[in-house]
Amino acid sequence: MTGMLLSPRTTSDTFVSAARAAGVPAGHDAARADRERRLSADVVAALVGAGFSRALVPARHGGVATDFAALTEAVAAVGEGCASAAWIGSLLAYTARFAAYLPAEGQAEIWADGPDTRVVSSLVSAGATAVPADGGWRLTGAWTYASGVEFSDWALVMAMAPGADEHQQARFFAIPRSAYRIEETWDTVGMRATGSHTVVVDAVTVPAHRTFLMDDVFMGRGAVSDELRHSQPLFAVNGLTFAAPVLGAARAALKLSERALTDKAVRGTEPAEAQQIAHARAAGEIDAAALLLTRAAQSVDRARATDDVLVRNRRDCALATQLLLGAVDALFRAGGTRRQSASDPLQRIWRDVNSAASHMVLQFEPAALAFTRGSLDAARAGKSS
Repeated sequence: MTGMLLSPRTTSDTFVSAARAAGVPAGHDAARADRERRLSADVVAALVGAGFSRALVPARHGGVATDFAALTEAVAAVGEGCASAAWIGSLLAYTARFAAYLPAEGQAEIWADGPDTRVVSSLVSAGATAVPADGGWRLTGAWTYASGVEFSDWALVMAMAPGADEHQQARFFAIPRSAYRIEETWDTVGMRATGSHTVVVDAVTVPAHRTFLMDDVFMGRGAVSDELRHSQPLFAVNGLTFAAPVLGAARAALKLSERALTDKAVRGTEPAEAQQIAHARAAGEIDAAALLLTRAAQSVDRARATDDVLVRNRRDCALATQLLLGAVDALFRAGGTRRQSASDPLQRIWRDVNSAASHMVLQFEPAALAFTRGSLDAARAGKSS
């Protein structure tokens, strides 16, 4: 009997279902994870088992036919249980997409043991150096905000390196777990369990087949893959990476609000009109944000992003995050003083959403300027032609 081939839609539906199942233990463990500032090994295993690590791995290395729309919904599903777990699931997937820009030999090393390799990344370093040495580069530096690094197998870090004309170029370097150490530096108000600690590398030689230009990722060119999902420019998709966990967290906040309203009604107490209105507005804003993110994801599932789609997606992911942030803020305020109790899950969600929304990729102002300037440049070009 031959095996039944799954359609891409069936595969995506299966992935979302698996992610929703992984969100259950993540939700049960969320309070402890927040308190102790780390995900449990069981939750990490559930994320990997659901398929996040392999979601955007090239098919030839065992990746599955996951589209961006399904990935966005899968991340949000986990986020309904735990925003930190959703953040890690999302970054496991999207960092593997970065690794598709490595030369074939480098990809073979990373996924030598299968597609569930846990790859993390960081672009933030105050003084990293990379100098030519022994057919590659000698790399030294410390990189902050490497979410999930505690359970990583590889890290992708960025440093400036001399190009062919001696001008400095930003490069990504793939480093195996044996070549870096971790400094525990992540102790924040929200998203505490992401474990976004610091990666430290001391004079490690990185061969040429384990590096690629950062510009290639930004432009969506040069990926050693013929799959559409690996040729999308960075700004067309990276807002989805960080907005999807916020969507899930906001949905969780809305459920808590609905439960509180229902409990009052069951007890024969009419909820305050202000609380009912806040709930309705938040529900609408969360739905609107979800529609924006879905359109952004579907646009890059159908075709390579044009410049217009790129700036629109960047704008929409930032705008969706603002809507979600406003909705959660309103629900938190409407819940009254009791929502500020350390034991109330809504205060954790509120902290997580405010922390996540501060990420530089989700800031509306630069996204808005990029969108509007694109329209102005097009108008000027049309006038001059």
